[in-house]
Amino acid sequence: MRNFLLVARREYMEQIRGRAFLLTTILLPALFACVIGVGYLSSLGLGSNKHLAVLSNNPVLADLIRQRLTRKKESKTTVDVFAPASIEDRARLLKQVQERSIDGLLEVVSSGQGLPEATYSSPSSGDFITTSRMTGAINDSLVKERLTRSGMPTSDADALIKGITIQTFQVKKDGSVIKSNAVASFYKGYVMAFLLSMTTVVYGLNVARSIIQEKTSRIFEVMLAIAEPEDLLAGKLIGVGAVGLTQILIWVTAAGLMLVTPLAASTLSGDFEVHFSWVEAVLFPVYFVLGYFLYSALFAGLAATCETEQELQMFTPLAAVPVWLSFAMILLIINDSNSVWSVAASLFPPCTPIIMFLRMGSQVPPTWQILLSIVLMLLSIWGVLWLSSRLYRIGILMYGKRATLPEILRWLRYS
Repeated sequence: MRNFLLVARREYMEQIRGRAFLLTTILLPALFACVIGVGYLSSLGLGSNKHLAVLSNNPVLADLIRQRLTRKKESKTTVDVFAPASIEDRARLLKQVQERSIDGLLEVVSSGQGLPEATYSSPSSGDFITTSRMTGAINDSLVKERLTRSGMPTSDADALIKGITIQTFQVKKDGSVIKSNAVASFYKGYVMAFLLSMTTVVYGLNVARSIIQEKTSRIFEVMLAIAEPEDLLAGKLIGVGAVGLTQILIWVTAAGLMLVTPLAASTLSGDFEVHFSWVEAVLFPVYFVLGYFLYSALFAGLAATCETEQELQMFTPLAAVPVWLSFAMILLIINDSNSVWSVAASLFPPCTPIIMFLRMGSQVPPTWQILLSIVLMLLSIWGVLWLSSRLYRIGILMYGKRATLPEILRWLRYS
């Protein structure tokens, strides 16, 4: 037991003091925040500062489109209306588009009682933001024009076009009712699942790389003089796992401090209010530990059969397959977290940590499913550890020869 604790302490202190831990703990979240911030700030100006021309044979409809496009002051859109317009006007406006004097020409031609035909000409073929804004402006303006022509007051037409907003509430098992938001629930489950998948896979691969490095440096031959192979493997798994928990604790603490700031409080309120239950707070470290031990035990056994890190990289896609499978089902899980496929995927041990938190984004699964998933993961971890420990016992001392499948089977019989 003492050797086992010494190995765990050595692994923990070695990684905590390393530059990689400091960089991934501080620099990685900062880079993510910068990327999200740059993406948000750059999206604020999309479709703005446009100078457009609207050409139509219906002056009322053209003026409504202009009002709709210039309604938001932050868009800073200038719209010139030509209605009714002549053939010479159209040719002159297209010439201005060609010369970049204006950003685009929108033509809306009405014919009788049917729907008008709309075309847009611009120098760019990828300005989908402006095209989307014009589509909404034409549809809303057409409806308003038809309603007011039929005798409906303008205020009533505006209210009808604006529509209604559905407020959503979630009824908890205890009978309490709280305000909910599907988008906020989606991102809450997505972020927690992403954090679980990233940390469990990354630290599982860290265990494998550590084994390869110690195997190639022959330091195992010294370590085996004072510890059993089982102590080395157990200490390595627990030491690296403790590093992962430490990193997550730092991230959670930093996120908690940020959430109490006025900016975060205003952002995560109203329609974007996010609720975290004590069940999620308890199960997050539980599923992290279980997922970490499952992946790290698997890669520890694989690393013991490899000679170089390049050879180990061939097995890396194995870690990504359950992650890809889990996130490929994200829409199904968020929309129907209690479907047969959602439940079955959440009980499949390699996918359990990710799928369970995707399901919790909409509602907490039944207690029996949570307990069953934990039991299945424990059984899977026991089976993988049984297999990996036998490969590890012999593989760490094998040098200069690539392990083939028949030879690996002989290792299992020998151990």
